[in-house]
Order: sequence, then structure tokens, then C-alpha cells
Amino acid sequence: MKTVSILGSTGSIGRNTLDVVRQFPECFDVKALAAKHSVTLLAEQIREFAPEAAAVFDENTARQLEPLLPAGCPTRILFGAEGYTSVASWESASLTLTAMVGAAGLLPTLAAIDSGKTIALANKETLVMAGSLVTALAAAREVAILPVDSEHSAIFQCLQGQRREDAVQILLTASGGPFHRRAREEFAAITPAEALRHPNWPMGAKITIDSATLMNKGLEVIEAKWLFGMPPDRIRVVVHPQSIIHSMVAFRDGSVIAQLGVPDMKGPIAYALSYPDRLALGQPLPAFSSDMPLTFSDPDLAKFPCLDLAYEACRRGGTLPAVLNAANEVAVNAFLQERTAFMSIPAIVRGTMDAHVPVDDPGLEDILAADGWGRQKASELTSSGDR
Repeated sequence: MKTVSILGSTGSIGRNTLDVVRQFPECFDVKALAAKHSVTLLAEQIREFAPEAAAVFDENTARQLEPLLPAGCPTRILFGAEGYTSVASWESASLTLTAMVGAAGLLPTLAAIDSGKTIALANKETLVMAGSLVTALAAAREVAILPVDSEHSAIFQCLQGQRREDAVQILLTASGGPFHRRAREEFAAITPAEALRHPNWPMGAKITIDSATLMNKGLEVIEAKWLFGMPPDRIRVVVHPQSIIHSMVAFRDGSVIAQLGVPDMKGPIAYALSYPDRLALGQPLPAFSSDMPLTFSDPDLAKFPCLDLAYEACRRGGTLPAVLNAANEVAVNAFLQERTAFMSIPAIVRGTMDAHVPVDDPGLEDILAADGWGRQKASELTSSGDR
């Protein structure tokens, strides 16, 4: 039986993870949970899974959670950065699934790696911001990082049994989001409600907007660089609206291996949790019929400049990816709050990147400073309208 700590248990990935645990109680034991403010759902999860510890955002949220728990509940309630770090490195857990949203996942993931936990990684921002530091620490601690994103799980699966030196290109598939076929002239009128209607995947708000701008795919390019040691000029994004092929790997003999499945996150989550085993999830197979076309196209960078910005940050390296991520988080939040327009998201990110002087070979303090600087600069651009 594997013992598990889940960071982000009330989000989409966290809920799907607990569905897998619920389906296979003989395989997994939840030792610790962490959420932000969703105390009602977290209380339900604590009652069902009886973890040893649970962490929330701050002391006020902890006070809101405690009355929702049964009298004498033995779960230890923690809060704040120290609480998240404790849950990430919880002693009795052997695997930590990191599904916190955004830059907040970096320090807990580093703590989990430092404590020797196997990492099931669903927080791509950790590698976007600090890929060099994270992979170096994982190597030093002999910690495995198992990807949970469907695309990176697919690449990981395609590489099983293959020699890494034979792989010449990663083909990272993208659904194209809800605006793949919409004319660029109509983008100015896009509302948050429209952008949140993803055609294939149920996801949290931030990642859904990132999918609509294709920034999510750009962040995945940077993540793939660090996970698989592939330079950005050998990572190609391919728009595949059906989301049946989750990604592919091309080899030097001209062969291409693809991983296929229905668009459901339980598959990649279960593979990361159970690796190297596979669980009998009962998932349906793709239809494989004449009315299930599989189509592909190149992304339109004029419509979706965020993808190009991410490639630029990936090529330049240093602290620029951290600034890209920080500016995007600020811009997406402003769009969700209807304080800026959809097409202002890439403009805010562009302006923030242009104003930054990257630090090469950054340490953790440099990365955190760049993250803070990027948020401040992006906020200024959002408030001033200088985009």
C-alpha cells in the first residue's frame, strides 16, 4: 500500500485523485491533505479519509475549518507556508501529489523532494519557475518525479522501454481551447464566462483560462524541457481538438509513438500513483470508429501569442520563465475579475518580460525575487492600462 499526501485536495486534480483512492482503498492510504479556502469540501474529505494532518491557507481559514470537523477528530490542522511544507514532507507519506495552483506549489514541492518523497507532479509552475533547482535536488535526493499532466504522462509512457537518446522530438498536443476556430477579430469581445467553457476538459478557473490563451501549452513546453531533457526547438506543439492523442514522441528511425485515451484525468493520475503498475480503472476506450476523426494543425501564434512568449522564456532561461509565470497569473486573475480584456493577458506578459533583466543560473532567492518583481510589474501594467 502506498501512503499519500495531496497538496490541492479540493481542486480538480485533487478531487480526481481522491476518486482514484476511493476506487482502490486497498492500494492507497491518505496521510495528509492541503487546500486553500474550500473548508466545507476539505472537512468532508477529512471525515472520509481520516488523514493525520490537513493544512489550509491561514489561521483564519483554520478556525473556519475546525467547527466543521467531528468532536475529537484526530487530524492535526495546520496553516500557512509552514503548514503546506509540513504536509508536503509528512513523515508517514511516501508519495506527495502536488496539485496546488501556480507559484504557490514551488516551496512545498521542494520540501517534499528534500524529504525524499516520490513526487506526482501536477503543478507545472514548479518546473517553469525553478526547473534547474528542482531537477538538481531530485537527482541529489534520488527522488522520482512522475508527471500527472495528461500530456507529460503521455510522453513519459511513450518513453517507457525506449532509449532516451533515440528520441528526437516531443509532439505536445493541445486541444486549442474554446477559441481555436474563432476569428481573431472577435477576441476583443471574449468574456470570462466564455473562456471558462473548455470543450474537452473540466479544470479549475486559472488553468482553463491558460488553455484558452494557449499559455498552458507554453508552460507545458517549459515543463517538458526539464522533465525529459529536451531543448525547446525539439518540442513541437500540435493542435489536436479531439484530445484523444495526449502526446507523442518521435524517434530517430522515423517512428512516432503516441499515447491515446479518453479525455479524463483519472488515467494519468492513477498511473503516477501506481507506477510502475496500472490499475483497472474501468475507463472506456476511445471509439475508434469512422465518426471519430483525429485531426492536427499548427497553432496560430497571431491569435495565441502567449505560446510564443513561453517559447521565448524557455529559450532565454534564467529568471525569465518565473517572470512569465508571475505576470500571467496576475493578468489571468485580472481578466477573471473583469478588470482587463482577454487579449490584454499576452500584452501584460509581454510588457513585464520586456522590462525584466534576467538573472542567469538563479538560486532560489533570485527566483522568488523575480516572481515578486514580476507580479508587481504586471499589476502596475494592469492598473495603468499601459499594455
